[in-house]
Amino acid sequence: MGECMALLVPEEAPPGRAPRFRAEVGGAEGNVAVHLARAGRRVEWHGPLGDDPFGDRIRERLTASGVVCRSRIDPARPTGLYMKHPGPEGTRMRYWRRGSAASALGRDDAVAVRKAAPRLVHTTGITAALSETADELVEELLTDTSPTTLRSFDVNHRPALHDTPGRRRRLLDLARRADVVFCGLDEAQALWGIETIDGLRALIPEPQWLVVKQGATGATALRAGGSFFHPAPEVEVVEPVGAGDAFAAGFLHRLLDEAPPMECLAEGTALAGLVLGLEGDAPAPPPPPTSCDTDTGPSGRHH
Repeated sequence: MGECMALLVPEEAPPGRAPRFRAEVGGAEGNVAVHLARAGRRVEWHGPLGDDPFGDRIRERLTASGVVCRSRIDPARPTGLYMKHPGPEGTRMRYWRRGSAASALGRDDAVAVRKAAPRLVHTTGITAALSETADELVEELLTDTSPTTLRSFDVNHRPALHDTPGRRRRLLDLARRADVVFCGLDEAQALWGIETIDGLRALIPEPQWLVVKQGATGATALRAGGSFFHPAPEVEVVEPVGAGDAFAAGFLHRLLDEAPPMECLAEGTALAGLVLGLEGDAPAPPPPPTSCDTDTGPSGRHH
């Protein structure tokens, strides 16, 4: 549950010519959904989209990747958009998401999720920062007491969204409600001044699983009575954005199999390594079908 966005990826242009961009699909929860579907899981993505070409593109790409697309069409708000802006000091991200369709998410959207009786619900701190109502939805999803549903939360720190004291405290509160939490050690330092894995576990003791991403070093998974570390693969990095989502998907995929912790970490690091070698956030899907299984939106359109 969360925001899928259109992603513009720049392509090389002849000297003196304006750059061209190709349209891809991004957004943390959408990326996780795609990776899980391509691993063979039955996955539904829930989230609003605008009544525009970018929304059509997202529905097409998700469906082509095997995701059941439960999108609510919002005729009054646009689909969110972001662009990768490579440079000598790394890639900058530019976002156009204020007032997007996903900002209208709210507690009522949890009803459709519960009807599906999922084994796993995944969302992120990005969705929680889109609006007050979206924040209420994330809280609703993470406080669901269903014994059959695993609640997964990726902190996914974004400075433009989270760097106020209130936002930082809110991310901590939401993380403490989940069963599985993903957080980078760099994120913990930026958000809460925590510099060690043990310090982070002491700060967030409630989840069954705390999975700490350590960049090029690897990742550590902590649960009651155990700590497990897996090194990162050696890969040539083309573009880092999206690798964290791939890692979460790989870990969750094997966790649903009740695999040992080291196998969960191995799957996550391997999938992250694959995405580090791509320009987009996920591998391109096969040619898409002509329709997408979506719900009827306020506009009354069917897709």
